[in-house]
Amino acid sequence: MDTEIQAHVQETAPVAFDEFPPSSYEEWRKEAETALKGAPFDKKMYTKTYEGITLEPLYTADHAKEKGWEGALPGVFPFLRGTDASGYIAAPWRIAQAVDAPLPEEANRILRTELEKGGTCVHLVLDRASRNGATPDLQEEERGVSICTLQDFDDVFREIDPTRNEMHIHAGYSAAPLLGLFAARLRAHGRRHEVKSLSGCVGADPLGSLAEEGSLPAPMDEIYDEMALSLFWAAENAPRMKTVLVRGDVYHDGGADAAREIACMAATGIAYLKAMLRRGVPLAEVAARTRFFTSVGANFFMEVAKIRALRSVWARIVKEFGGEEKECALDLFARTSAFTQSVRDPYVNMLRATSQAFAAVVGGVRGLHVACFDEAIRPSNEQSRRTARNIQLMLRSEFDLLQPVDPSGGSWYVETLTAQLAEKAWAEMQKIEGEGGMEAALLAGGIQHRIQGVLEERFKKLAVRSDRAVGTNMYANTTELPLEFESDNESLRRKRLEDIKHFVADVDEIHRDAMLAALPEAVGGEPERFVGTVAEAFLAGATIQEVRGALLDGATGGPRVAPVVKRRWTEQFEALRGRSDKYKASAGRGIRVFLASMGPVSQHKARADFTAGFMEAGNFEVLGNNGFASVDEAVAAASESGADVAVICSTDETYPELVPPLARGIKSACPKTTVLLAGAPVPEMESVYREAGVDDFIHVRADCLRVLSDIQKKRGAYR
Repeated sequence: MDTEIQAHVQETAPVAFDEFPPSSYEEWRKEAETALKGAPFDKKMYTKTYEGITLEPLYTADHAKEKGWEGALPGVFPFLRGTDASGYIAAPWRIAQAVDAPLPEEANRILRTELEKGGTCVHLVLDRASRNGATPDLQEEERGVSICTLQDFDDVFREIDPTRNEMHIHAGYSAAPLLGLFAARLRAHGRRHEVKSLSGCVGADPLGSLAEEGSLPAPMDEIYDEMALSLFWAAENAPRMKTVLVRGDVYHDGGADAAREIACMAATGIAYLKAMLRRGVPLAEVAARTRFFTSVGANFFMEVAKIRALRSVWARIVKEFGGEEKECALDLFARTSAFTQSVRDPYVNMLRATSQAFAAVVGGVRGLHVACFDEAIRPSNEQSRRTARNIQLMLRSEFDLLQPVDPSGGSWYVETLTAQLAEKAWAEMQKIEGEGGMEAALLAGGIQHRIQGVLEERFKKLAVRSDRAVGTNMYANTTELPLEFESDNESLRRKRLEDIKHFVADVDEIHRDAMLAALPEAVGGEPERFVGTVAEAFLAGATIQEVRGALLDGATGGPRVAPVVKRRWTEQFEALRGRSDKYKASAGRGIRVFLASMGPVSQHKARADFTAGFMEAGNFEVLGNNGFASVDEAVAAASESGADVAVICSTDETYPELVPPLARGIKSACPKTTVLLAGAPVPEMESVYREAGVDDFIHVRADCLRVLSDIQKKRGAYR
């Protein structure tokens, strides 16, 4: 280093921030109001969330102090900052990439690849038939591994040791059949006593299944009996295995906000605690054998706060039931949101998944599944699975997120938001409890009604583009080609049924029936005998449908509710664009939009660009130009274009003079053309413009979905 520079560095005093006088909130607000140039501060600077929380423009230490954050530490009750004082340093989060290929042998191939390439958890997604104990149907709209027999289960785990890999499996409304399959497979391989080494979660969520599917095959009391027996069995035989799963993704995928998702999970957990305590399961055992599972949505800071708030809400609940502080720690797995995935411009889903995965890790989940970018379109392939898995590996290895413990802790914004969200969720949970608890609230329809209200609000904000889905209602890619894939569900279905038929053909029916006949009595017996008898039935060749039927023993009269229907945020705009595609295929051209841009480029460009983006959300063809000097010139060009829609683009100052003759001219030359005006009209001029022939107005507050749908209806494309 040059000696003069070195001397200067040595003489330079260290920077002391106390040389800058601190500014007060009032001083900052005064400067902000000046920057707003007369726009109302309260209207511009505050944001209302779906949770009913008003986000402030600036957070200070006083906000966090008001919410009592000070003094909270990682690993300390109520676990706002995580359940482990060392964060991910000692125990990294599990990379739990889901496997949902329908054929057992294909699921095995994918699962082995995931584990070899960085996965650290066996995460199987079962199809509906396997979860419910029914004959495989392999419906096209639903994915998941089809498991019907012990042979299927053995095929899934071929060359995979379930005693050396943590599990995460949603078993359906009862975990008993899956636990029986694990026990049976270990017995079949001469490893009966290694069942104690099973770890993770093979979890039942009957209330989640009820909300998702709308019905259960038996009364809740009988289903809870199986849950209690499964808990007792795990406590005695598989002490590291959880058998209760509380799912929030059911409500998230229906459109629920973060507060309602937490509330539904909390109320479900309360229902399970009460049901198990009534059956003599100790509180410590119930808490230790319960895992929560949530989806992580698009609002980054809200999702970080959701994970942190959920931990504190659950800790408070368990403590209220009499639990010790160490028993209040939450085991939480998560997945990136299916609700926010788009079919159009699907590669944007990679960016969404990365942001959501980042939020999950910052929030402190114990396990994570990152959805493939094409999940909403087709079964995943090698490339999409690799991309999703690598997002987690990069967060670990390249972004070094294993190192900081609760990186958002101490943020005045995050701590305040976490506390506010916990308050909102607790109030909503109390409302559910006031309605009689989770089951009663689902039966009455209150939960579904409130979630539907949030969903409709989400759709409305997307329609007017105050919420933006990149690639869908904003910045649409009109040149994209749909992802290609071939689906042959009928062939898959035939193969599955043939495999099952082949397996059943070699079964000793007398022995199988004897084992099945013992199951009803086992439900009322000892836990060891219960799961052991289920295992013996599978070893005797019984199918999951036969086992499930024997366990129910003719039980009927299960609850029925209006289901929380799985939706996607962008589905209405995707339907809009789908109609445009069909119209283009049948008519030979798309719906055409002519820009009647008036004056020089500087006069019309802003609104012409806005109009192009507005129309491209519906995949309409926008015919641009450099502007017209006269009304007659614009009318002639509009007529010659043969466009279905003409949009007048200029400035508010020129509209009173330009719009009436231009709109009349276009309507006269092209009577069937829809004429729109870019910009919100002043109230006194709207009737004048409409009388001249303007059909509608497009601007930043316009309902984009309605306007474009109306155009489609007029062109006969709305079918």
